Amino acid sequence: MAHGAIKKVVLAYSGGLDTSVILKWLQIEYGCEVVTFTADIGQGEELEPARTKAQAAGVQEIYIDDLREEFVSDFVFPMFRANTLYEGEYLLGTSIARPLIAKRLIEIAAETGADAIAHGATGKGNDQVRFELTAYALNPEIKIIAPWREWDLLSREKLMAYAEQHGIAVEMKRDGTKSPYSMDANLLHISYEGYDLEDPWVEPGSDMWRWSVAPEQAPDQATTIEIGFEQGDPVAINGQRFSPAALLAELNRIGGANGIGRADLVENRYVGMKSRGCYETPGGTILLKAHRAMESLTLDREAAHLKDELMPRYASLVYNGYWFTPERNMLQVAIDETQKVVNGEVRLRLYKGNVMVVGRKSASNSLFDAAIATFEEDAGAYNQADATGFIRLNALRLRVAGRQRG
Repeated sequence: MAHGAIKKVVLAYSGGLDTSVILKWLQIEYGCEVVTFTADIGQGEELEPARTKAQAAGVQEIYIDDLREEFVSDFVFPMFRANTLYEGEYLLGTSIARPLIAKRLIEIAAETGADAIAHGATGKGNDQVRFELTAYALNPEIKIIAPWREWDLLSREKLMAYAEQHGIAVEMKRDGTKSPYSMDANLLHISYEGYDLEDPWVEPGSDMWRWSVAPEQAPDQATTIEIGFEQGDPVAINGQRFSPAALLAELNRIGGANGIGRADLVENRYVGMKSRGCYETPGGTILLKAHRAMESLTLDREAAHLKDELMPRYASLVYNGYWFTPERNMLQVAIDETQKVVNGEVRLRLYKGNVMVVGRKSASNSLFDAAIATFEEDAGAYNQADATGFIRLNALRLRVAGRQRG
């Protein structure tokens, strides 16, 4: 890419070391105007310092956008309608945030007349794929700058030296220390990678976790909550309605206090390597359990089973960055059609890291018929003699094969 061809670039900017260096590097190497974009997706950090640092770097157009409600309502909740888990464990907290951030980058590029976007994802990870697939899907002609694939600043020491050389302020945490882990947080989760986690045999230290108490330190009394669903989405906790973002934040608070949502796993990255990460997803862990319980009462058997068959493909699409694709849209339409009947309440008991379903009801869509399911007299609601023919027909091929072996 000819550097001189880039006049203005929109940078996904956090104000941390990496993106602060990238901001200066773009100004020097590309000689272009830089627009910064900082997304509030519930990471729980003060974002105004990013504005101050961008202003100090000479940035004229600074975007700091509150995307929390859009993140949960348009990305997290649709994903949870599918009961999505990647490789059976990962609730996709980082993956689902990337298409939203990239979408807003493209929108800002159009608003400001920029001809390129830039991000701080490394050439080893999944995020570069997620950002760029989204960008190209929404603007096929956009130019993308990925500094980690161009420069030689491939270590923290080199980044720190560059920052010192160019007078870039690098702030530490308030207590003078910085977490040794690479961390990513939003309303759905917080992740930890790197440092001693690069040895999959090493147990994470108890001081690493930020959102949840250790299960053994959780209260000795269980917490019981009820979650209300409308068309597959949670809308209320204990009868109180919340906005999507506020509801997930409240579930995070309740779940974290009960030691819920910690995960330690080795996953297969899209670029080909295995990676070890630790995650805290308290609200998402509760929500997945509750949603499946609500579906168990209201979804037809075959629709539910087909959803479960489709889910791993859906999860891979999200993980690999294919949110804005025909195939994900197609799956979403099918999934959303099933959710029209997923209405009602689920009662859960939270205790020392465990989420237990202890009740579910649906006034309008329950498929549970006590008159049929009862172990007592059913007054003719179900003719048990019908099972004889049902079993013999289903056994026909087995009997034929058995005679052949005979």
